[in-house]
Amino acid sequence: MSSVLASFPSPHSGTIDLGPITIHMYGLMLLLAIAACIVVTGFRWRRLGGDWDLVLRVAVWGVAFGVVGARAYHDITSSSEIPNHWWGFAAVWQGGLGVWGGILFGTLAGAWIVRRSRNSVKLFMDAVAPGLLLAQGIGRWGNWFNQELFGKPSKLPWALKIDFTHRSSLPVKYQSASTFHPTFLYEFVYDTIGAGLLIAVGWRFRLRPPALFALYVSYYTLGRTLEELIRIDPSGHFLGERTNFWVSIVVFVCSTAFFVWWQFIRTPRPEDETPRRALPTPPRGPAMAVPKGRIRPGR
Repeated sequence: MSSVLASFPSPHSGTIDLGPITIHMYGLMLLLAIAACIVVTGFRWRRLGGDWDLVLRVAVWGVAFGVVGARAYHDITSSSEIPNHWWGFAAVWQGGLGVWGGILFGTLAGAWIVRRSRNSVKLFMDAVAPGLLLAQGIGRWGNWFNQELFGKPSKLPWALKIDFTHRSSLPVKYQSASTFHPTFLYEFVYDTIGAGLLIAVGWRFRLRPPALFALYVSYYTLGRTLEELIRIDPSGHFLGERTNFWVSIVVFVCSTAFFVWWQFIRTPRPEDETPRRALPTPPRGPAMAVPKGRIRPGR
């Protein structure tokens, strides 16, 4: 019994069959992550005077472009992991989404939608920051179902048990181990705490949007840098370290420098000040075909 309690089990399958329907748990976790982000952002945007319509429209376009960007980043940086099928480049249900590409493409698409609504892109970026971080943490549970992206071998009580079929592609020195650092769990805890901290900081301090979004990026990349030091899944390397380790450091330095400059050094001009309240999204639909004055009252 003690040996069972000394490790964290992994699911033997990443799918659940419900009759003719097969549910991919990786995809289900992504859906839960998206839902959590929408709920958190929606309530925050409503408190700023906005409405749910804009949040939902940003979610539709941001998720679509985010998935494309995340998969493109993965295919470019981890081409050896692409399944050997004609559809392999798009097989997101088997894992393989690079957070860097997802955040970049999703943010650009969302910014375009917000700008079209005549709202402040910077204000909306601060509203969505905690939800994005929470979503990233929830989404990591998909890696648990797929038995992927774990860390170095570990004998800690919360070490993650990995089936041999999922560690056979690792370097020989790791194949004999059966329990590893559950990096998905570390990131979930770290991101969930961070989402709460961002909400508290935004409530306690008067930040200049998008300073809170910059803090979100800095917080995440700090944790990701440390996480990359213990991950052992296949990855490109540069100067002896994983590619994403260097990406995390560069993004952390840039976002932190931006936050310090934007919040404490830059002197904003009156015309550059970000509004503190959101604008209601105008209803969309066909205009009346008959001038209002020509409508006859009902008899």
